[in-house]
Amino acid sequence: MTPHSLAFYVDVVTTGTILGAGPAASPEQVAEVLGQDFAENTFSDHNMCRDYGLTEFYWGRASVDDPWSGHHFSLQVHRLAHRNRTLADDTLRTRYGRFARRLRFEKLRHLLVRRGVPLREVPSIPASAPDFRTFWQPDSRVAVTVIGAHAEHSTPDGLRVGDVYRVHAPMTAGEVEWRRAQVE
Repeated sequence: MTPHSLAFYVDVVTTGTILGAGPAASPEQVAEVLGQDFAENTFSDHNMCRDYGLTEFYWGRASVDDPWSGHHFSLQVHRLAHRNRTLADDTLRTRYGRFARRLRFEKLRHLLVRRGVPLREVPSIPASAPDFRTFWQPDSRVAVTVIGAHAEHSTPDGLRVGDVYRVHAPMTAGEVEWRRAQVE
């Protein structure tokens, strides 16, 4: 992996934002950062997602008269395994360079620890364990999902055990506690 694209993932986990746009950013703020090249999906009048390829932002609202309220963002790192290196948003490639097909978790974790940004393993949702493991950065409230084991129809082809599947935010302390309660 190029050092520059690895720096992108470190920045996201450290700051809890994508180029300064956090989970609560408005659709307009995200478009200012990532541009206008996105696929927009509305799941109802109350939920919307903008898919930039690697990056997805989600919003909700109580009624069609209300503004969109940011809910979360997600980096779908597993999509890069399909050898489409242009999948990373143009803005990200311009700033960070080429993105490799796989992101090794231990490499990311090592760089984060060197910067004083530890990740803590939290219980996976029982339905996804042991295929997926989850690590959390409590200060930025970012979660990193890693391939823990291969299972037919569960883990994607092209990824190995120890590869990052997804990065998303926010993961609150309340969700971490809920996950712990599910396995007790």
